[in-house]
Amino acid sequence: MLEHDEMTGNWREIAGTFDDALARLPEALKTEGFGVVSDIDLQATFKAKLSVDFRRYRIIGACNPGLAHQAVTMDPRIGVLLPCNVVLYETDQGKVVMGAVDPMQTLGGHGHAEALAPVAADVRGRLERVLARMR
Repeated sequence: MLEHDEMTGNWREIAGTFDDALARLPEALKTEGFGVVSDIDLQATFKAKLSVDFRRYRIIGACNPGLAHQAVTMDPRIGVLLPCNVVLYETDQGKVVMGAVDPMQTLGGHGHAEALAPVAADVRGRLERVLARMR
């Protein structure tokens, strides 16, 4: 079931293990024209920098170059909203949850919302299909 949160994006529980979901994600993103441009391991970062134990939690920066080009051509300041973040984390019960930014709240909510709305809607649809593929 896809859950939409107005503030943080779209979320779905993913079947299988965290490692399996993390391994499958790049290919799911690729099918929608995205590449992985960053991979932040919060668990490892918090351990190294704060000596704090934390759940398995990854922030994947995904970029669709064609759509990013369209957006920054319309307004170069849009770059602060890129890349599109996709999150994988493991719950205390061992379930895997995946979320993706809602570009209608970021790109579509920007000062040039009317012009950027079609790009934001395209990105949103693509990310929703990635979430659906990852079940």
